[in-house]
Amino acid sequence: MTDEVLVDRMALPRPDVTVADAEEILLAHYSLSGTLTELGSQQDRNYRVDSDRGRYVLKICHAAYETRELEAQNAAIHHLKSRQDAPRVPNVISTNDGREIVVLTVRGQGYQVRLLEYLEGQGLTELTYLAPASVAALGALCARLAQALADFNHPGLDRSLQWDLRRAGPVAVQLLSAITDSAARDRIAKTMVMAIRRIQPLAPSLRLQAVHHDVTGDNVVGHRNARGHIVPDGVIDFGDIIRGWLVGDLAVTCASLLHQTDGDPFHVLPAVTAYQAIYPLTEEELKALWPLVVARAVILVASGEQQISVDPDNDYVRGNLAHEWAIFDAAMSVPFELMEAAILKAAGVDAAAPEASGWLPLLPDIDPAEIAYVDLGVRSPHFSAGNWLNADMDWRLLARAATENGTAATRYGEYRLSRASLGNAKEQATCALHIDICLAAGSAVAAPFAGRIGWKDQHLTLAGDSITLHLDGLDLSVEDGAEVAGGDPLGTVFGEASSLGGLRVQFCSVAGLEPPLFATPREAAAWSVLCPSPSLLLSPGADAPKPDTAGLRARRQAHLARPQKNYYAAPPQIERGWREHLFDVEGRAYLDMVNNVTILGHGHPKFAAAISAQWLRLNTNSRFHYAAITEFSERLAALSPDGLDAVFLVNSGSEANDLALRLAQAHSGARNMLCLLEAYHGWSAASDAVSTSIADNPQALTTRPDWVHAVVSPNIYRGAFRGADTAAHYLSAVTPVLEAIDASGDGLAGFICESVYGNAGGIPLPDGYLRDIYAQVRARGGVCIADEVQVGYSRLGHYFWGFEQQGVVPDIITIAKGMGNGHPLGAVITTREIAQSLEKEGAFFSSTGGSPVSCVAGMTVLDIMAEEELQENARTVGDHLKARLAALIDRHPIAGAVHGMGLYLGLEFVRDRTTLEPAMEETAAICDRLLELGVIMQPTGDHQNVLKIKPPLCLAIESADFFADMLEKVLAEGW
Repeated sequence: MTDEVLVDRMALPRPDVTVADAEEILLAHYSLSGTLTELGSQQDRNYRVDSDRGRYVLKICHAAYETRELEAQNAAIHHLKSRQDAPRVPNVISTNDGREIVVLTVRGQGYQVRLLEYLEGQGLTELTYLAPASVAALGALCARLAQALADFNHPGLDRSLQWDLRRAGPVAVQLLSAITDSAARDRIAKTMVMAIRRIQPLAPSLRLQAVHHDVTGDNVVGHRNARGHIVPDGVIDFGDIIRGWLVGDLAVTCASLLHQTDGDPFHVLPAVTAYQAIYPLTEEELKALWPLVVARAVILVASGEQQISVDPDNDYVRGNLAHEWAIFDAAMSVPFELMEAAILKAAGVDAAAPEASGWLPLLPDIDPAEIAYVDLGVRSPHFSAGNWLNADMDWRLLARAATENGTAATRYGEYRLSRASLGNAKEQATCALHIDICLAAGSAVAAPFAGRIGWKDQHLTLAGDSITLHLDGLDLSVEDGAEVAGGDPLGTVFGEASSLGGLRVQFCSVAGLEPPLFATPREAAAWSVLCPSPSLLLSPGADAPKPDTAGLRARRQAHLARPQKNYYAAPPQIERGWREHLFDVEGRAYLDMVNNVTILGHGHPKFAAAISAQWLRLNTNSRFHYAAITEFSERLAALSPDGLDAVFLVNSGSEANDLALRLAQAHSGARNMLCLLEAYHGWSAASDAVSTSIADNPQALTTRPDWVHAVVSPNIYRGAFRGADTAAHYLSAVTPVLEAIDASGDGLAGFICESVYGNAGGIPLPDGYLRDIYAQVRARGGVCIADEVQVGYSRLGHYFWGFEQQGVVPDIITIAKGMGNGHPLGAVITTREIAQSLEKEGAFFSSTGGSPVSCVAGMTVLDIMAEEELQENARTVGDHLKARLAALIDRHPIAGAVHGMGLYLGLEFVRDRTTLEPAMEETAAICDRLLELGVIMQPTGDHQNVLKIKPPLCLAIESADFFADMLEKVLAEGW
């Protein structure tokens, strides 16, 4: 086919075939009728047909395309149908007389018509965001498809197609004439020239075979997996199938993903890794991949602009053009060399280390072994109480170390805590690609190898044969452009005599590239190929140890009991906290919206100092006599309602609830306990017995001992009765249970429940529910236990204790979690009479529950809560956040309701607001996406469809807004 024919094709508008025309074609040739809906296409005309025989797609193509090209498409579908490991593809539907292709004329224009089965599934194009798992799945599908087509052959594959990346250069030249914006035209042209220059030397090594050449979001469908992520598994269109470069197939897929990466081209790498695992590419093909992605991006924007010029009413093309420019901009947002290194790394190809034999010392007068390397990483002992947020903190530490040791340096490859950014949706550039050396001003600096000097704005470069040395901080002794030999002096460290100076050292293997000083964690491995470590000039100690999060997790799994789970399938390694923020080993800051244990916030200096001071003085068990246990028990009693003045100190909420149950049984002389469904009270034998949450224990409803009597949960959102005034209805469901206990003659020991339905997502109990049920329990001699482990201790903002919201006073209060701010501490507060009931069973003892350190921890928490007005903060910030979350309900159908108050909130996700079908998989995926955006969040409730929002009480209003903004982003863009 000649280039002239190709040019003519490129100028074709869509076929002029109306819905009425299409209906006539369907009836005449397929005996089909139904509802027709036009589908988007660039140069075909496609209609979805909904008929009583099923769903189909009517495809109408210009006669300018050879029939054998369409025959090749059908033959490829038949070929793939015969392969068990191939993706799903549609069936080809024959006409009434057995033809697969119909040639016909509509208003004097010739067309070719086919009918395909409509392949069910969710498309990807309409999604603004694709999870890494979905990106990988698309790469895997592309590989499986190419592998299945490897032995497919047909004469129609040898065709001239504007999308054939082998012809990208000439096609671009033809298309550029349609772009009237000269600046855009020049930019596109220069970009294509750069791409072609990189492709041409590799072209002879690139394999040819039948390739689909359009595995994009428009042409695949999939399903949601158990995590709520889209997994593409079907291919719906074969219009661009050709015999072409195998790697070009993957390039098309990667390019299509770039409009769903939020401008980050590294987001496509899971597709490369997945493809390589199934159908490996050669090193030459991998090196050609990114230039081909760029070439594809050029053709997309140029073709879109050209098609609009000939078919201005094509809304499909007009809508796609913004995506295509986003693809172009993302493809060109990073150097070619960086993406090549990233792709090779993603494919498992290791880069060779630079050759450093024969290099001479950079600092001829300094022994490298005497350089002190300063730890500026996330786990550094030099950091505390947020001091790393000071802009010059790294330099202060470096200068202090140099003062003490003579010479000090930072470490290459270290993830700097000072680079972590709070409240940021994107990971920050935290990995150091350079080394800073603090040393005596005037110290000599020499060329380690021969090269040419470059000098600009106090920045020196020494360009060698294969690598360039970048230096900052010199008084230069050579001229710009000079050639120097290894060992020649370059200058001295800038600064006044007897003072300290700074020298910045960095390598770059790309000539003329000004590399960044820091890389994001995602980009660090690729940048380290282009910017190898200056330790080649100094010593191995100049390299920071690399985090091994996956290896550490494997060791954890090898020795820690399997039931002790992680948050997340691939959890970040968290090694530092500050206020409501957590930091992983790569310097990524996360907003902690789930950690109700650290009620004060992470890393509180006063809390840490108080514990440290007490531990240095004394720590022992509570049978010894010391002041702290007396003072703490007095303070807890003072916080409780009158009459609740007997305190037991324990280690956890499970232990507190276990003890409370034992007290109820000892005091009442009965064993039967009343509890609620959907509740969680702990992991010990007794506290687990009254825990009925199937999310925490899938067998909870079938394994309760006979002394546990669970009654219907008064869930005012999705329960049998809805609304705040449903107490009487729910209490009526309790009556038969109480009557059965009465009839047994065994008596009732008590009733335990959370004062606010915390485990279900912070749902308030119906008004008056506790008042009436407490009365019925007490009338039978039972004891009323308020489990305040999660909801009490100021978390609700409007109340210190959760039971205050119901206007009741329990007989026993259990608390833990926040009361120790992460230190193992719990308590049971009850009446003296109930407490003394335990003595007939013996003395009570908890080794560390009331230790001096535990008591000081508890009192310091109370002190700080008062000083920093954390209950007030929980009320004001919590109310603000609840209003922000409630506003989501108006914009996003999946948001069903906001529960709770203060800083114990729950956002419930449903698939249908009438049926309240829980959006379980979606909630899990939303939590995964929030983690990517820097927010730690987890689901709760029996259906795991409620966001468990219970952050430290120091949560700033800016952090609350960040959380709400990120949630809005996820719900708007997808997960």
